[in-house]
Amino acid sequence: MLRRRAGDAPGPGPGPIRGGERGGNRYQMRQRMFAIGDDFFIEDDNGRRAFKVDGKALRVRSTLLFEDAQGRELYKIQEKMVRVRDSMEIEDASGRTVAKVHNALVTPLRDRWQIDIPGGSDLSTTGNIVNHEYRIESGRQTVATVSKAWFRVRDTYGVEIAPGQDDALILAITVCIDMMAHSGR
Repeated sequence: MLRRRAGDAPGPGPGPIRGGERGGNRYQMRQRMFAIGDDFFIEDDNGRRAFKVDGKALRVRSTLLFEDAQGRELYKIQEKMVRVRDSMEIEDASGRTVAKVHNALVTPLRDRWQIDIPGGSDLSTTGNIVNHEYRIESGRQTVATVSKAWFRVRDTYGVEIAPGQDDALILAITVCIDMMAHSGR
């Protein structure tokens, strides 16, 4: 589980909630807006900008910076190019890898993704990734739910994060999954 307590160290395990959020929150994300060189904002369910994703165009590999609303870098997302299967790494502001997201298994109807959390509980997805109707789980416990049903705006989906989670890290994981699941589509 990616639980955090105020005042603890960043990264997996106990630590502060990034961006000042304590979980139990819903965010609005734009579908297929994740292009290198593009910047976009993740809004809370009240329409306020909560996080910014800054696409870096001058890099050899796909790199996104995940920032809080004040522009402080929280995470860096990088595509791994040497792997046989798609994977992306998420690093905290100090450069430490806090999550590795990779395609676990492709089935005819559903994509499955595995999220390796160094020093913490690994996560996985259940549901329909392509249609943005899935859950991120730690064991049998739901960490976040992703759904298009909450918003009536076209090409928009929501991410609802369970209380006590690192909102920024869960949203960064969602960005990775969306980028990899929809590349080439």
